[in-house]
Amino acid sequence: MVQAHGDFFNFYQHGFIRAALGIPEVRVADPTFNAARTVALIEQAEAAKAVLVVFPELGLTAYSCEDLFHQQTLLDAAQEALGTVLRAMRETHLITVLGLPLQVDHLLFNCAAVLHQGRILGVVPKTFLPNYREYYEMRQFAPAAAARRRSVSLCDQDDIPFGERLLFRVDSDPSWSFFAEICEDLWVPIPPSSYAAMAGATVLVNLSASNVTIGKDEYRHSLVANQSARCLASYLYTAAGAGESTTDLAWDGHAMVYENGTLVAESERFPSDSQLVLAELDVERLSQERMRQTTFGQSVQRHAEEVERFREVRVEVDLPHRGERLLCQRAYDRFPYVPANPAMRDQRCYEAYNIQVQGLAKRLRSTGIENVVIGISGGLDSTQALIVAARAMDVLGLPRRNIKGYTMPGFATSKRTLGSAQALMAAIGCEAHELDIRPSCEQMLRDIGHPLAGKPWPDPPSPVYDVTFENVQAGERTSHLFRLANHCNGLVVGTGDLSELALGWSTYGVGDHMSHYNVNASVPKTLIRYLIRWVAETGQLGNGVSRVLHDVLETEVSPELVPGDEDTGQPSQRTEEVIGPYELHDFFLYYTTRLGYLPTKIAFLAYCCWHDVLSGRWPDIPTDRRHAYGIGEIKRWLAVFAERFFQLSQFKRSCVPNGPKVGSGGSLSPRGDYRAPSDAEAIQWLEQIRLIPDRDE
Repeated sequence: MVQAHGDFFNFYQHGFIRAALGIPEVRVADPTFNAARTVALIEQAEAAKAVLVVFPELGLTAYSCEDLFHQQTLLDAAQEALGTVLRAMRETHLITVLGLPLQVDHLLFNCAAVLHQGRILGVVPKTFLPNYREYYEMRQFAPAAAARRRSVSLCDQDDIPFGERLLFRVDSDPSWSFFAEICEDLWVPIPPSSYAAMAGATVLVNLSASNVTIGKDEYRHSLVANQSARCLASYLYTAAGAGESTTDLAWDGHAMVYENGTLVAESERFPSDSQLVLAELDVERLSQERMRQTTFGQSVQRHAEEVERFREVRVEVDLPHRGERLLCQRAYDRFPYVPANPAMRDQRCYEAYNIQVQGLAKRLRSTGIENVVIGISGGLDSTQALIVAARAMDVLGLPRRNIKGYTMPGFATSKRTLGSAQALMAAIGCEAHELDIRPSCEQMLRDIGHPLAGKPWPDPPSPVYDVTFENVQAGERTSHLFRLANHCNGLVVGTGDLSELALGWSTYGVGDHMSHYNVNASVPKTLIRYLIRWVAETGQLGNGVSRVLHDVLETEVSPELVPGDEDTGQPSQRTEEVIGPYELHDFFLYYTTRLGYLPTKIAFLAYCCWHDVLSGRWPDIPTDRRHAYGIGEIKRWLAVFAERFFQLSQFKRSCVPNGPKVGSGGSLSPRGDYRAPSDAEAIQWLEQIRLIPDRDE
């Protein structure tokens, strides 16, 4: 937790650690050379402010020594090389995990040694030895189960914990502890790391050699990704690289880091020299995920006997977090609901669009209703709802004329949005209507005695554009839609999106808050833009519709409830000037609801992502339209988000209409992902936000 502004810009203060994967150039059976290359990478990792570095299997000797492992000369040289590394590490803060052969009680074990500041913290022997195809490890080594000792003496150090069930717990940060397994241990049906994760390890490391064959890298990715996801853990995997024997095999030095199923970092394959891969691990997130996924705890209970067999080794590590500026180098998406990778983004848009379509189609089938009623404003949300309805009609084999589209101009409707609404309905081929709500709004204003009642339009002499004035229009639109649905035996399709639900940016009850079924309920504003663009660019509904959709995408977000400039056509209300940028609010929303982060951590990540418009991953936004945000601006809008989300808006979310959950970022339905009291306080979140600096340092 952040204690002072001076520590804010340091990822170690926000639940991250930096880890490193070292793939040294080796010489077969030359531990002196290999130790020197290992030390060089350790020094690089220390300079990069990492706290953990992992090396490949049998890296001090090289993996491919074969029967040379039974030569005492090589085994002694390996221990001397270990001593060299230990002496070099006395002044470092790093935890180092490296591989070497070790003879214990007349048996030879393939081991991972865990080192810190000149001490050997523990030695882990390999559990499963491959003895098939090109592997003959049982010819040289004994499996971990053959060990009869619980401790060993090595390099003039005694009582070193020895065994396959060692859990290394870091005292300075209770969020992370780590476990080491070796190569084949990951390939078996139940890897040792599965039990280690249940015992508390959030960081799993694998010292591998793993020769390369065609397509094997894809299989490695699959194994590591799935193990990290099942274990809700970070998984660090290293493989032997340049210098291993090519008598019968080849090596690609493939190293990777996955976190809960997501690739964080990866080495270059087939290196000609040593390389170091750095990655920030969000260990706090892993703890949060295990807390939420209650079946993880059930698994711990079911396998209690195995879990209790682990021994803890305590490690004291000085984390580099005092007065140092360390921003995340890890690639976080500025738009967490919108993948930066174009191919993945297209796939997500395809899935999201079809989830919405299938949700509406099912609701129509189950009710026996064949008509839908939609209010079309010419803005983003109603456009998305309309194109979903159009595809749903196609899926159901019904004519698009069964969509009853109504554009309902009010006191502030611009020519641009009115024209877009009319053009879109014509292109879609729905039944299009225009219904002027101003007369009924004027009647309502007169009925309630509003100051504007009976004043001439469009320029009343004493305008009172208050909340009542705005909500009368929103309410009249929704009231008309429901009565029109009764009239034509239709179902009102809602248009409000996830971002608006989060901020409470809707008129409660008889307003845009209500509908019979809301297809946009779990789609955030940033994703809606890309869904519309995807439908347009892939021609889902024809070229004519695509042309109109591109025009809609250029429209500024505004509720158009207060008259704007008649001459320029510019709205007087710009939503994002009032409540803040949706791109930031969607970022805040994702990390608040999906991961439950502290506001300080959310602000830190937002700063890492948004302070530099030229860096990071943007989903195809032109350079001149990219926005940078300093920490002061992030703090300001995060405070707005926290107050609106936690204190002001839950009562609206407690009674939202049905709608399909679309993404893993979740929904805010009280029947689905999010249940919260309507009368909670935002005080604790706002207190946290006060710890955020007001300016960049």
